[in-house]
Amino acid sequence: MPHPEASRVVVTGMGAVSALGNDADVMWRALAAGRPGIEALVHPRRDDLRVKVAAQVKGFDPHDYLDDRAISLMDRVSQFAVVAAREAASQAQLPTLRARGARVAVIIGTGVGGETSRDEESRKLYAEGAARVHPLSIVRTMSSAPASHIAIAFQSTGPTFGVTSACASSNHAIAQAALLIRAGVVDLAIAGGAEACLSFSVLKAWEAMRVLADDTCRPFCLQRRGLVLGEGAGIFVLESLAHAMARGEQPLAELAGVGMSSDAGDIVAPSAEGAAAAMTAALNDAGLEPGDIDHINAHGTGTVANDVTETQAIHRVFGEHASRIAITSTKSMHGHALGAAGALELVATIGALRESLVPPTINFTEADPQCDLDVVANSARRLDVRAALSNSFAFGGLNAVLALRRW
Repeated sequence: MPHPEASRVVVTGMGAVSALGNDADVMWRALAAGRPGIEALVHPRRDDLRVKVAAQVKGFDPHDYLDDRAISLMDRVSQFAVVAAREAASQAQLPTLRARGARVAVIIGTGVGGETSRDEESRKLYAEGAARVHPLSIVRTMSSAPASHIAIAFQSTGPTFGVTSACASSNHAIAQAALLIRAGVVDLAIAGGAEACLSFSVLKAWEAMRVLADDTCRPFCLQRRGLVLGEGAGIFVLESLAHAMARGEQPLAELAGVGMSSDAGDIVAPSAEGAAAAMTAALNDAGLEPGDIDHINAHGTGTVANDVTETQAIHRVFGEHASRIAITSTKSMHGHALGAAGALELVATIGALRESLVPPTINFTEADPQCDLDVVANSARRLDVRAALSNSFAFGGLNAVLALRRW
């Protein structure tokens, strides 16, 4: 059964910074059009890297949004988060949260935190033999910094913390926010994820894993060659339905359910059982039947193992209905933004619900028989999307799934 009126959670605002644009609407329009955000990597040490493509945020100048003092305190990941949070708050018509203070939570997921600052200070320390690092290194690099900066920006004095669960960080953060609202601890939450991970050391580390594509991202495709790293942020305003209605605010969508699980198995290899458990939990939490789901924004990384395992998990949960679900992986456009991935994908999922349009999985050439799903390939599909799932499955076997219902 759906949650009783008093515990329903809705999304009333969203903001984004991504390789497809530096606000949520521009990003959604690019996704709907099937426009690629994956391009040739721009990096000062590109010649020392085997990876040559990435989904990088373009045209982002922090001085367009933040003053010099704020910039000095923030790594790029926090800059993305604050800018996206401001957009979300503006859409939700919350210019200030000061009056709500302790009744507002801020929960932000990130996989690696202030990596660009950490990488730069390490370079100075080890390569240049510097005697000391920047005095603000700790506050720039800590994984909780994006949450803290958003709380400061909006003077939110309620529960504020970061969530780190690799590529499931955003969905876990959003799930925690929803649970706090349902429990009556807060009325409203700013939640989502941010990542700015394209440092030299992180790129070299991903190279060593040998899971990066050398051309582009082709989820569920027979010719897929791996994932493509991305960066950005997606931030959302979540509220209890009662709180949103009291403000006269029209929801964008209902966050109907959340599901979380742990594979408790291999630190790298994905598990169909664990992924299926999270999807089932999300359906049960939302009071939805498998047949109610019209669309899944898949984790869909474009690696050989992930896409087959996710396919198996979807069949396990949905049975015969699996072939009738429109599946897409928007990572084919905005890349795999690690801890921010689920947040960027939630922008896409909400867009699909609101506009009855499923964005495509681009770069698709030939279907993999082992990924026997209805993949929306290369062009968007008109579809009456009543309810949808957004999947995030992370290294370490950490799974988080969001169930959304059209408002």
